[in-house]
Amino acid sequence: MDASRLIPQALAVPVEPGWFVVLQFVTLVVHFLFMNLMLGGSLIAVAVSLARGGAPAPATETLATKLPFTIAFAVNFGVAPLLFTQVLYGQFLYTSSVLMAVPWISVIALVILAYLAAYLVDFRYHELGGARTAVFAFMAACLATVAFIYTNNMTLMLAPARWQAYFHNPHGTILNLEDPTLAPRYLHFVLASVAVAGLGLAWAAHRGWLSAQWVSHGLTWYAGASMGQYATGMWFYSALPQHVAHAIGGGTMLPTLTFALGAILGLVSIATALQKRLATTTGLLLTTVILMVALRDMIRDLYLEPYFSVYQRTVTHEYGSLIMFLATFIVGIGVIVWMIRAVIADGHKEVRS
Repeated sequence: MDASRLIPQALAVPVEPGWFVVLQFVTLVVHFLFMNLMLGGSLIAVAVSLARGGAPAPATETLATKLPFTIAFAVNFGVAPLLFTQVLYGQFLYTSSVLMAVPWISVIALVILAYLAAYLVDFRYHELGGARTAVFAFMAACLATVAFIYTNNMTLMLAPARWQAYFHNPHGTILNLEDPTLAPRYLHFVLASVAVAGLGLAWAAHRGWLSAQWVSHGLTWYAGASMGQYATGMWFYSALPQHVAHAIGGGTMLPTLTFALGAILGLVSIATALQKRLATTTGLLLTTVILMVALRDMIRDLYLEPYFSVYQRTVTHEYGSLIMFLATFIVGIGVIVWMIRAVIADGHKEVRS
């Protein structure tokens, strides 16, 4: 069957697609930062807790108090980029979501369970005793499963030819397990979360929430996880369809330059992390994240190029909804900034007490 016959018709958009492309990009960068702190923080908490034999540790106690906030921020900042992706690529994302409806809807339950575990270990850190390791592990498992489900959906939406599996399994339990990019892409993002969370712990130590040695420990976590990213990144690149790999490997200028610059800056950030240069490493990380999110969007468009272009959409020129969103977004950003400052101030109070 011709895969293009399975793709629903694209709906009209109220304003020029470029608005949604930019908004999706900006909100996704912010979401990825909080998501990485959330998932990576839970994984590091498990590792440190296991290394300490389940005994209390300043690092796990600090993570226990901050993980509920990172989950809240990650979820809230994840809504906007998901909605913008639905606006831009709805006929693909809605279809893949229906094909894997059961695991996709389970994301809600998994996040709620992870949130519950985060608050349990926060409010009952010392009372849990050795069980806190199990609670950290449960939370990390829930979040890692959510990441796996998302990776499945974000790859399945790019492969209309695989949608024919519905005719053999119409029960909403299809996963994109046959995709050769699934495993390296998933591991690449998991390692990215550990790297970002390690850097977050380094900043926590720099601000006095942890002992000074954790500046070095956090940067070591960052460097080690980033090295692992290069291995999974090369695996990911080798698993890409030939036309996509060719485009980012020298065939098309913008994807190639973005890929090369991101890879180079990532390597430099590993070197600066090993040199314990916290501020420089952070700046390089943020730049690399921006480049990699841009490359991610380019790869998605290369996948869908035979079927669709986001810029070839019918526009109804109804700007009221965009104005309302931008106004609400600006107010929301102000509230989030206030909340982050409140969390930081609360952290200082805990340190002084």
